[in-house]
Amino acid sequence: MGEDRRLAAVVALAQGMAAAHGLHEAWRAAAVGACRALGGGFAALSVWERELGRLRVLVNVGDRAEDEEEFPEGESYPVHQFAEITEFLHERWAGGVEPGAWVETAEGPAAGRPGYVHQRVAALRRRGRGCCVVAPIVLHGRAWGELYVARPVGDPLFGRADADFATVLASVVAAGIAQTERLEEARRLAYTDALTGLANRRAVDTRLDEAIERHRRDGVVVSLVVCDLNGLKRVNDTHGHAVGDRLLERFGSVLSLCGAMLPGALAARLGGDEFCLLAVGPPADDVVKAAEELCRRASELDLGDGVACGVASTEDAVGQIRSGRRLFRLADAAQYRAKAERSTRPVVAGREGPADPVVRLADEPARGDDGERRRFRGRHAP
Repeated sequence: MGEDRRLAAVVALAQGMAAAHGLHEAWRAAAVGACRALGGGFAALSVWERELGRLRVLVNVGDRAEDEEEFPEGESYPVHQFAEITEFLHERWAGGVEPGAWVETAEGPAAGRPGYVHQRVAALRRRGRGCCVVAPIVLHGRAWGELYVARPVGDPLFGRADADFATVLASVVAAGIAQTERLEEARRLAYTDALTGLANRRAVDTRLDEAIERHRRDGVVVSLVVCDLNGLKRVNDTHGHAVGDRLLERFGSVLSLCGAMLPGALAARLGGDEFCLLAVGPPADDVVKAAEELCRRASELDLGDGVACGVASTEDAVGQIRSGRRLFRLADAAQYRAKAERSTRPVVAGREGPADPVVRLADEPARGDDGERRRFRGRHAP
């Protein structure tokens, strides 16, 4: 491959990773770009899990064998099976040798040293591949994993120039992974409540908009549980804000635990003493059961006074739900009623017949903070 074509291949790989949305897309873009750049038929990206001593495959692309999934759940290999990896990590690099790629062929020795089987050679033969090039990926000055590209039997074998080029590609992949991880961390922080580690209001708004669109398109059930942690002001005034923060953290853990009863539910802190669960898919009755468990567990927390909990679901008799705003208003109105009645159980919108007071309260125009009802806060306020 000429210099111009190699430069173009490097640029294409970097652009592919930069355009990726999330780590999975970035991993796939790295493997696809390297496979094309090196004229391979198959490529994989793997990470070294140091704490487990294993090389875990993140993505397989190209001509995959029957046992190779694109994004495998459990494909990993003990690092000690790969002598060249161990040599690179613990001997050559420690001795000051810069990381470089190497080539393996299906015609290579499969026996190796006593007590050691050459896994790569055996895998090449088993999967009908003639050769591979392996390039270590170094991130933040440490061995992160490897880039692996293979060609089928009958194609030209990789040579020294290919290995050198693979080393360059691995550096580009490392830079792309580092950038993607920084962006992922920024996204995580933007959608996470710093105190509890739960999702924040921004995350709920985004997920709720998507869920309501699915409800309108496919009829999927969307349910929202809104709750206020009772007694937080008293705890703050009596014991200090540090103790109040611990109460918030403990309730956040309880909310997360109860949310796990609903597959895929999002547990969030909306702000102050207000929290919510957003469930997409589970029946409304299952959501109510989770809310009942939440009330029970919250009542057992030290210092606090339980929780006021309201539930609204598209599956109940609440009228048409055309926006996340209305579902939020319904759940908030149910929670308002639970708080006013000091209920130890969740109040569910739409379960008291055509004149359900919660539905009427949610649909009334806001009247300010006059004691009759509180304003609906945040983006969903009228």
